[in-house]
Amino acid sequence: MCNMSDLKQCRVVLVRTHYAGNLGSAARVMRNFGLRQLVLVDPIADKWSMDAVMMAMGGRDLLEAATIVPTLAEAVSDCTFVMATSGETGGLTRKGFWGTPEEQVPELLTSLDHGPVALVFGPEPSGLTMPEIALCHGSIFVPTDTECPSLNLAQAVAVCLYELRRQWLKRSPVPVEGLEPPAPFIETEPLYENLREALTDVRFLWDFRSGGIFHVIRHVLSRARMTSKEVKLLHGLARQLKFIAREYGVPHPSTGKARPSQSRQNSLSSRPGESSPTAT
Repeated sequence: MCNMSDLKQCRVVLVRTHYAGNLGSAARVMRNFGLRQLVLVDPIADKWSMDAVMMAMGGRDLLEAATIVPTLAEAVSDCTFVMATSGETGGLTRKGFWGTPEEQVPELLTSLDHGPVALVFGPEPSGLTMPEIALCHGSIFVPTDTECPSLNLAQAVAVCLYELRRQWLKRSPVPVEGLEPPAPFIETEPLYENLREALTDVRFLWDFRSGGIFHVIRHVLSRARMTSKEVKLLHGLARQLKFIAREYGVPHPSTGKARPSQSRQNSLSSRPGESSPTAT
């Protein structure tokens, strides 16, 4: 069995859009390239304003049907893959996480064979926040001129959707029978929170670098495209780490407090089936 991914299952998510004209323009571009799902996260602009309606033209039906939700997490809860758009490529963000539209679109299309996916665009003044980018599996940047790097929001949508459709038209049907699909966002997000808590409990995360370190861990796991079974397995790992921290008292690196008792240390060092050595 083969499945040709449907661009109608790729949604465009606009986060805190300030200018109504961009809402309408984005809806029109979506119509141009065959997308149908528009989701607005906490919009500042009014989709019913005259500016929005005038710019929508042939995409007016998409604008009127656009779903409004309060958070990005809610907008992509059922998606198997989420791609942010951002000019941020520095810090601890690894090269594999970001790329040009041409580089990133193939993985988006591959994921489209398994369920809904999303392209996320941030607000005009500042773009997406780092926590919002961290919610996504990857990030697209458009290689503009350094003297004028910032694109208009609707222009950025047009560039990304053009590349999406261009590559989609060149694709052959992809065999999907027997493959377990990636877990949707609504399953993976609680896992990341559980792992963060567990790694904090065992003091792997403990100082000002914790946020950046966990961002890398999250990125590695996101690239693995975990299945639902794998998500459950990692939940089990997190639970076991929390148990170890409670049972044996993991010390904080800066204080050394809450160290395990000598008997606990001995029992940890013993092999299965052996008795713990007697302290002298």
